Amino acid sequence: MRSLKKAPKKVARLKMHVKKGDTVQVISGKDKGKVGEVLSTNPRDSKIIVKGVNITTKHVKPRQEGETGQITTFEAPVHSSNVMVYSEKEKVASRISYVITEDGKKVRKLKKTGEIID
Repeated sequence: MRSLKKAPKKVARLKMHVKKGDTVQVISGKDKGKVGEVLSTNPRDSKIIVKGVNITTKHVKPRQEGETGQITTFEAPVHSSNVMVYSEKEKVASRISYVITEDGKKVRKLKKTGEIID
């Protein structure tokens, strides 16, 4: 009898236009217009967690006897396509382009303002 084992899936490394520490503005959804810092990224799902955006509440049951339950709030992930990189100087959101500097480094540049981030 043949084995029915499946081959392990290859995980593709997906590129994202935002990095941890970037300041971004939400461009769609219930939090449209909010600005926050990227706390973490998940390139596999193309999702990011932004500080102060997509706040979710969770009811937590008591774990031990005598402990009370509680309600916690946390930032839920949003899709990276729903945010744009935000310029603090110009107060405007912009797309990203990649340019190579004179010393041969590849850096990210905001299209609207020309500001180099990295």
